Amino acid sequence: MNGAPDLHLWLIPLLPFAGFLLNGLLGRRLPRAAVSAIALLFTAAPLAMVLGLELRLHTFTLPVVERLPLPWIATSVFHAGFDFLFDQLTQVMLLVVTGVGFLIHVYSVGYMAEEDGYWRFFAYLNLFMFFMLTLVLAESFLLMFVGWEGVGLASYLLIGFYFTRPSAASAGYKAFLVNRVGDFGFLLAMFLLLAHFGTLDFSQVFGAVSSHPEYQGGFMTAIALLLLLGATGKSAQIPLYVWLPDAMEGPTPVSALIHAATMVTAGVYMIARAHILFDRSPLALGVVAVIGAATALFASTIALAQTDIKRVLAYSTISQLGYMFLACGAAAYSAAIFHLVTHAFFKGLLFLAAGSVIHAMGGEQDMRRMGGLRKSAPITFWTMTAAVLAIAGLPPFAGFFSKDEILYQSFLSPTAGPILWFVGLVTALLTAFYMFRLWYLTFFGEPRSDGPHHAHESPWVMLTPLILLAALSLTGGWIGIPKALGGANEIDRFLEPVLRAPEKSYEELSITMNVQGPEAAANASSTQPPPRSEGDEERERAFSALSVAMALLGWFAADLFYRRRPELPERLTEQARGLHALLVHKYWVDEMYGGLIVRPLLFFSRTVLFTAVDRGAVDGGGAALAGGARGLGALAQRLQSGNIRSYAGWLALGAAALFLITYFGFAARL
Repeated sequence: MNGAPDLHLWLIPLLPFAGFLLNGLLGRRLPRAAVSAIALLFTAAPLAMVLGLELRLHTFTLPVVERLPLPWIATSVFHAGFDFLFDQLTQVMLLVVTGVGFLIHVYSVGYMAEEDGYWRFFAYLNLFMFFMLTLVLAESFLLMFVGWEGVGLASYLLIGFYFTRPSAASAGYKAFLVNRVGDFGFLLAMFLLLAHFGTLDFSQVFGAVSSHPEYQGGFMTAIALLLLLGATGKSAQIPLYVWLPDAMEGPTPVSALIHAATMVTAGVYMIARAHILFDRSPLALGVVAVIGAATALFASTIALAQTDIKRVLAYSTISQLGYMFLACGAAAYSAAIFHLVTHAFFKGLLFLAAGSVIHAMGGEQDMRRMGGLRKSAPITFWTMTAAVLAIAGLPPFAGFFSKDEILYQSFLSPTAGPILWFVGLVTALLTAFYMFRLWYLTFFGEPRSDGPHHAHESPWVMLTPLILLAALSLTGGWIGIPKALGGANEIDRFLEPVLRAPEKSYEELSITMNVQGPEAAANASSTQPPPRSEGDEERERAFSALSVAMALLGWFAADLFYRRRPELPERLTEQARGLHALLVHKYWVDEMYGGLIVRPLLFFSRTVLFTAVDRGAVDGGGAALAGGARGLGALAQRLQSGNIRSYAGWLALGAAALFLITYFGFAARL
């Protein structure tokens, strides 16, 4: 942008890439302390840069675009460069990715201390940070897609980190293949954008849409739905959610960083970034809302019957991501980003605390073999308690404010708002129940381990990130306290210039800021919602009270089932075996995918492509050509025998044949 300061945004993703190169090339020969120092240094440095930008916000106006002079793609009809965007939405995402990412790197130093491939793990983790920061900072769909594919690559490498385990290798393949389906939708969306706008730069695409009010539905719907397909793959929504539970085969810090706090939120971030496109298609917004609500409820029911502590959290992640999609479908993008932030705190904490529990139990992940850990691991217990209260939506913890904002905004949605709100409310009840179920099974009662019980607290290098994330899980939602509850919803106001500016392009907004200042730009660009009346605030308070009541009801039910009457779950399981089997086997969705998609594709590839095409046409054609060459070689071998008398005989025979042909031809003409 003209007059914009040089923020050196390109350094933010490049620093973790340097850590990846150092550990990837030299880590095998370095001591573990050096590997740890490199990994932490090159993730702390981007965090320091982001915090420095936070302190300097008063010295420049947003948005800022830095265009590197190095060309990337330059043809007569298309140009793409390494352009980085920094605005309010980018700032929030950078704080989450670098802050939570650094804490998880610190935790990993303790968690992975005894693992083989220590250097490889941190190289992959730094590589992920590079691609995720590239995705967040990208100023074009094309550069975003580079980060999009890169985080998929890093996810594949880290899911399959324990590559000697067949289950881990299979989980990596599954994540890779399922995400290819979503990525194909993203690619098609970019092709449509190119066809209609001739560019993939955010400022130019969004500016063109803003200047053409007639762009409604039609190709805009097609672009939005294809982008949604990409988002459902990356953010594990119906129908492409099936890879995320199996991704728990990777190390627990990977589950916390990639599959809870950062990568899986990329789809939500992409929809929020491209909200101008979605705003022009009510159909696409309705589909986003329905998918989000359905996924939230569907995944929460599966979590009710899971016994692996990490898989419970995996389905919980899918459900919470559904909440974010529900908010996007209701056009409440700031509420979606708000929940993204709080979710990064409490879900990252839940996974790290689960890792501490697994560490205390010597690798055990089955909650049925745990129990009594609140005494042997008190810090893990109290920090995980904060996360459970936050995700259950109890005040004053972070999840309460962000979840309630989504529920209220979904009720106001023109697309079956009350129905979506009710689905979200039921999901809140189920979330509280299965999270307190996890809490009771893990920390209360007597130890139920089959083997020798030597549960112990984790080292401080693992506990320090837990304590910090617990503090954020408590206070992180206070930036979004709504007016109805006595706050000012600061995060909504902060994101307003980006997420409520559908009729102003990024270029126009920047010019307004540079000429008149940030306040004039905000007033010119934002579409202010109508002020809420006192009745609206009373209704919002009533909705909040109802959601808290649902959370308390879920807690009460879990307390009844798993503390006061622990025999009840087994009795109900016996009485409802069919329903229990349905939930335990996750509605047999994987089996249906296997029967309807995987096995037919394998049959087609093996019988048609491999047998008929590969072996029949390709190998058969090659064999025929080889046989013909051998036949011609045998004939040439007979003609070129090296025998002088044979050559003389053939010469005489040829001469005689030539003479006879000439003679009879001449006689025929006479």
